[in-house]
Amino acid sequence: MKIIAYGIRDDERPYLEEWSQDQGIEVKAVSELLDESTVDLAKGYDGAVVYQQKPYTAAVLDQLAADGITNLSLRNVGVDNVDADAVKRNGFKVTNVPAYSPEAIAEFTVSQLMQLLRRAPTFARKQAHGDLRWAPDIADELNSMTVGVVATGRIGRAAMKIYQGFGAKVIAYDVFHNPELEKQGIYVDTLDELYAQADVISLHAPATKDNNHMLNDESFGKMKDGVWILNPARGALIDTDALIRALDSGKVAGAALDVYEDEVGIFNADFGSFDAIPDERLKNLLKRENVLVSPHIAFYTRTAVKNMVQFALNNNKQLIETGKAENEVAF
Repeated sequence: MKIIAYGIRDDERPYLEEWSQDQGIEVKAVSELLDESTVDLAKGYDGAVVYQQKPYTAAVLDQLAADGITNLSLRNVGVDNVDADAVKRNGFKVTNVPAYSPEAIAEFTVSQLMQLLRRAPTFARKQAHGDLRWAPDIADELNSMTVGVVATGRIGRAAMKIYQGFGAKVIAYDVFHNPELEKQGIYVDTLDELYAQADVISLHAPATKDNNHMLNDESFGKMKDGVWILNPARGALIDTDALIRALDSGKVAGAALDVYEDEVGIFNADFGSFDAIPDERLKNLLKRENVLVSPHIAFYTRTAVKNMVQFALNNNKQLIETGKAENEVAF
């Protein structure tokens, strides 16, 4: 059995090598992402393990299948960038890692909110200039707020526990109701109800055609004045221009964004200077003291990275051996 793993970073390599040695299976690790220029590297292998934000195009998947590789294991949750028609046409088996560490993302999200509520960026700037005064930057308390959680999958539920631990009231919206949360009476019937009631909106939904730009001018208009927005999920959930307008007007008090709708090719890159960042809207957000932008790092813990690598390899091994895997995604 031979597996090729694309886009392997230095921080992933030790976990890949550990798995390869434990299983006695050859795994070729390449740093390049899977695309039309690298797809031929997979020739002669039984399966491919991948992680990337750019699309798995029909051309790439067609070529993989032509080379005899139809076992594809993603090291991440989202499959919205996989060409579904090509998957079906070529008989691909695709797996993901649905829960590498929900707690990592939930913890990061709430820590970002706490920095915003306690005006941490503002005090850091003031102190850097020798200003140790308190006023006028008085803080808010999470325990007195209502947090609206959008989507109650593993990450959403993990975040809810932390919000509740702070004493916040938590409400939630999801098309699919979790039975335990249903018993607690946490769900509201519509997003409009959540928008109207929430002081904080915490997004944990996948990116789909139906929820693209879920937060837009219209939805911001339905929210409380001074609402806080948290997005550790997918950049496409927020219309960036609408968010900037809502920040300018004060409708949104602040935002913590671990994702951005145009992040591919920008996040996880070093441009050498702030001015060289090739996105004016992103620089607009980065300059604001009431906005925390992080480059898609909520997942980035030792536990999560190990699980992403080794769970994906386990999935690929299962596909190769049996044609089935516990984390297979239906298209």
